[in-house]
Amino acid sequence: MSDERKRPIDREKYRRTARNFTDKNQSAEDAENQFEFTRSREEEREFGTDHNTGSEINSPPEEEESTSNFRSTEEPPRNSGGGGFKSFLLPLLAGIIGALLVLGAYLLFTGTDDNGETEESAGEETASEVDSNQDLSEVKQQLEEENTDKVITDTTAAVQKAKPAVVSVINMQRIQSIIPGINSTSEEAEEAGSGSGVIYKTEGDTAYVITNHHVVDGAEEIKINLESGDSVDAELVGSDIWTDLAVLSIPSDVVETTIEFGDSSDLLVGEPAIAIGSPLGEIFSGSVSQGIISGLDRSVPVDLDGDGSNDWEASVIQTDAAINPGNSGGALIDANGRLIGINSMKVGIASVEGIGFAIPVDEVEQVASQLEENGEVTRPFLGITLQDLLNVASSSVYDQLQLPEGVKGGVIISGVQENSPAAEAGLQELDVITHLDGEPINNMVELRQHLYYAKSSGEEMTIDFYRDGEQQSATVVLE
Repeated sequence: MSDERKRPIDREKYRRTARNFTDKNQSAEDAENQFEFTRSREEEREFGTDHNTGSEINSPPEEEESTSNFRSTEEPPRNSGGGGFKSFLLPLLAGIIGALLVLGAYLLFTGTDDNGETEESAGEETASEVDSNQDLSEVKQQLEEENTDKVITDTTAAVQKAKPAVVSVINMQRIQSIIPGINSTSEEAEEAGSGSGVIYKTEGDTAYVITNHHVVDGAEEIKINLESGDSVDAELVGSDIWTDLAVLSIPSDVVETTIEFGDSSDLLVGEPAIAIGSPLGEIFSGSVSQGIISGLDRSVPVDLDGDGSNDWEASVIQTDAAINPGNSGGALIDANGRLIGINSMKVGIASVEGIGFAIPVDEVEQVASQLEENGEVTRPFLGITLQDLLNVASSSVYDQLQLPEGVKGGVIISGVQENSPAAEAGLQELDVITHLDGEPINNMVELRQHLYYAKSSGEEMTIDFYRDGEQQSATVVLE
């Protein structure tokens, strides 16, 4: 388990992060103190420490309260009569007994053993041994032995098995501030954004972390905050915009455990799904939400360049486990604590609730392997720029194409790179591609999916297209 006391809290940053969640009807004082909390309360939430949960937030710690009450009830009554040796001895004995009782109460509540170590430290050391190499039953048994007064469920065991491998990923950039008449850039990199990541592999002195491409995009420096509370610098091994995945490397000596991979091809709708990550930033790191697998093989359109046109369709798992900004790159695990997906996005419309998406772990493994080896994902190269036919259906460009009335879908070539496979096959600007290898192509997304998933570099591909209203065919050798 982590010792969260190592990491100080930026309270002002926390209030800024949470300001949109303030109840407008509460008083100013209540709003100011709404998100105040102490490390002891966080330990209760995280580790289930057995404190008096009914006490007020500002009440004294349980140790001090118990000691104070004990002293007041056990103080010997004053003897108003007599004096001499007896009047001297009784207060002395009472003082000695009181001191011994106070010492005993202190040892009882701090749990110091013969070696001078506290029970809390020993418990944390034992809990840190939970890792992904253990079966869920072993993890559950260990937790039950350490927490005899609590009910340990399979969900609890699954979370504790996977959670140490989930980290926070901080995107550091030199921020440029624009003031009228003055343009300045910060000398040191500052936090520009944050997300989550999952430690999935160690190899020698290096450990590998998988996260989302959009979490680290544009980063000048990357920092990883571990579940233990330690912070380390990370290096970008490779990133892929199409699958929205990136691999980072960190020193392996700071890693307690790695996550166990599951199999996303064996998932069933209705299975439990648990999301772990850092929603709304580092302040909520290690947050856990639970739901089910809501859908498989979902195709979600994605606009990668922000031009309002969909460039890709991500094949994802749908879940109703709560996924919020900051969860991106974090783990979606099954009931056995195994990784089944990397949380990537959600439907953010105000009227929609509980529709989040994760990249299936089978694809994550394939992409991560290529990023480790090459720093990028190698895909076939055709050498053309594209535009959907539907986007020009009402413009003058459409009339120039002279397409037959039956042609409603396709992709217009808006540019051909010199010496590319497309150029060598004779493709030209304003050619309209309608089929690849005999399969209908209605838009850019379908063309890219056929090219990236069905073909490999060095293979031939047949392209059917229209030029000046006439249907033609060409064969290209992909690079």
